[in-house]
Amino acid sequence: MKQFVLVFRMDITTKKIQPSKEQMATYMQQWMGWINNIDDNRQLADGGNHFSKQGKILQPHNKITDEPYKANGQSVAYIIIYAKDMEEATSIASKCPILNGENTSLEIRETALPGW
Repeated sequence: MKQFVLVFRMDITTKKIQPSKEQMATYMQQWMGWINNIDDNRQLADGGNHFSKQGKILQPHNKITDEPYKANGQSVAYIIIYAKDMEEATSIASKCPILNGENTSLEIRETALPGW
């Protein structure tokens, strides 16, 4: 089996599209069902999780930004799964409930050794 990283992007800055507490509870239930299914199939690798909304960005010349990196208001989270190939990884990813949201995306990348 190969390892694939599923990178989730979601808008964490636009207030009007943030889920309510009730919506978040539903989303988390759907998320856990999806994750548990992957785990039950022994395809969930160790590592990967959501990141908090706080963070720092370090750049050359001692430049420090007191917030996580965002592109178009989106932040990232990830999990690592096992799949036989990109097609199987895509099939697993296509069932992710994050794809039911707005201004979200899911990127699939096979892991590789440095320099490959």
